[in-house]
Amino acid sequence: MGYLDGFKVTIKKWAGTRTDTGRRITLEYPEEVRPKPPRFHGRHVLNRYEDGMEKCIGCELCAGVCPAKCIYVRGKDNDPENPTSPGERFGFVYEINYLRCIHCDLCVEACPTQAITESKLFEFAFTNRADAIYTKAELVVGDDGRPQQLPWENWDGGFDPAQDTSGWMRATSPGGNAEFEGIVAWAGELGFGVRPAEGGQPLEAEQRAERAAAHDDHDDHGGGH
Repeated sequence: MGYLDGFKVTIKKWAGTRTDTGRRITLEYPEEVRPKPPRFHGRHVLNRYEDGMEKCIGCELCAGVCPAKCIYVRGKDNDPENPTSPGERFGFVYEINYLRCIHCDLCVEACPTQAITESKLFEFAFTNRADAIYTKAELVVGDDGRPQQLPWENWDGGFDPAQDTSGWMRATSPGGNAEFEGIVAWAGELGFGVRPAEGGQPLEAEQRAERAAAHDDHDDHGGGH
């Protein structure tokens, strides 16, 4: 019967038994969905300011830093009478090829205006290559500030467009002073609101020092037993 030993794990899982820790390894997806990590990287969105103006200024830094060469941007001068963005230029053409994108988030880190951010949506079901190339019209958030749901995207897997944005770019974006890295970790986004600071190494170190000082002070006054 030794040749059946290799099927023990398969038979146990098929029978629905649990591991030694009592926890199942697999989930009945899509009925059961694992929580996504705070810094999970998914499909991008192009943000607007609260007044509706686009944040993208067509600088093309995101395309220049992309290691997969999946972003194509062509800037254009703003119409002085009816500007699209607050800058001199705006993103006239903006495309992301998700057949190439590796979701490294470097484009988000390079953006000086926090115009491009990544959501936690990763469930695509393309039926042709053209659908995998997202255009500006598909990437810019709607008037309600929410990402646009495209026909080939599955939002049923626990995706909340009002909350599920990646947390990484907020700590590394050049939009703020480097001295405050890790302290001010979020910024205003139309439809997403202003979030509390995520924290980070400088802030956490300061908090640990404060707790240690408070503990020492407590001991000095006879609070320890």
